[in-house]
Amino acid sequence: MHLFHYANDRLFCEDVDLERVAQEHGTPTYVYSANTIRDHFRRLDSALGDLDHLICYAVKANSNRAILQLLAREGAAFDIVSGGELFRVLNAGGDAARCTFAGVGKSPDEIGYALDQQVYSFNVESIAELECINRIAAEKNVRAPIALRVNPDVAAETHRYISTGKSENKFGIALDLVRDIYAAAAKMSHVAIRGIQMHIGSQITDAKPFADAISKVAPLVAELKQRYAIEFFSIGGGMGIIYRRALESGTGKWWHDHGGESSAFSVADYASAIVPPLRELGVRVLVEPGRFLVGNAGVLLTRVRYIKKAARKTFVIVDAAMNDLIRPALYQSYHEIVPLIAPRDARVEPVDIVGPVCESGDFFAQDREMPPLQEGDLVAIMSAGAYGFVMASNYNSRPLSAEVLVSGDKFALVRERQSYFDLIRGEHDCDL
Repeated sequence: MHLFHYANDRLFCEDVDLERVAQEHGTPTYVYSANTIRDHFRRLDSALGDLDHLICYAVKANSNRAILQLLAREGAAFDIVSGGELFRVLNAGGDAARCTFAGVGKSPDEIGYALDQQVYSFNVESIAELECINRIAAEKNVRAPIALRVNPDVAAETHRYISTGKSENKFGIALDLVRDIYAAAAKMSHVAIRGIQMHIGSQITDAKPFADAISKVAPLVAELKQRYAIEFFSIGGGMGIIYRRALESGTGKWWHDHGGESSAFSVADYASAIVPPLRELGVRVLVEPGRFLVGNAGVLLTRVRYIKKAARKTFVIVDAAMNDLIRPALYQSYHEIVPLIAPRDARVEPVDIVGPVCESGDFFAQDREMPPLQEGDLVAIMSAGAYGFVMASNYNSRPLSAEVLVSGDKFALVRERQSYFDLIRGEHDCDL
């Protein structure tokens, strides 16, 4: 569930009126619900029950230091994809020995840094990467813990940009090559085989693809366990969330949040599909959720600057832009957009909600039916807790937005809004 709701016709995050946040910290501002994140983590942990498991939060979904601290306190491990993410985790009080390092293009410096910090495992995506890890580990006279990332060639019915488990994707190693590469790894003097990993994609809205992928890879895990010291099987992440909710028409209430549902399918359904075959393997199971934990725990607050009526369209121009939240432009993704003051009737009109960046792709919604909006109104772009701020940029020399964390009736600034001086920090005059 998530904890964004209307009370007395005002949008709240937990027990905080979001208009208070906008008044104190301005817009655009990301707002995150700490108790939503805690609830999602605990539900997943409970659903996996007595299965020997470790929940490795995918840091790329939202890497704010306060959120990493929150999850570390809950007992989360971490799935990282860069040296910078490892640094963030360590700075937030996380433990490198509970970090798995994924990604197809780890640099030698990143590999060396991760070895120095003693990460739990490298998820290896090619023989070339394996050889590089072995070479760097030899230079440091250590053994690098590794798991090969298997590409199970399973269709996950998601956007093609976030599909990772098909043979045409850049990720992982084909099933028919894995045995040979494990055999090669076993002969390397500075590599220690620790596990096996897979990940089939993101925003998957059905439990079946997970079960299908596990059924393809589980026999391989059982086989490899007889030959090598396989400690874990990482099944990746990818659980989808609800982005689109129904509108409750004819009731005088324009937006209906279905009691705060968050996941596209129940955690119980997910667990019932994956736990039985995994329990039989007798190894620790790693799961790597990102969006599931934080996606519906965040919103982007923005204020209406202008209403522009053109011949065939009405444009609602807000102060947030594609540089703040690029998902609609990049993935054609849908985000609910709701006013902070609930409309008193069900009247709606089709509008385009756009930002001030000089790109035609700078929009959050097109032909979206919205209640009448006026200049100065505040709206919240929902389900923005994952792949929101982490994908933001300074395009058009726009300062990065602020971030705020809410817990109960309290809220705190967890990232300051950038200033104009921040935009040129690190740049130097040159007389060449």
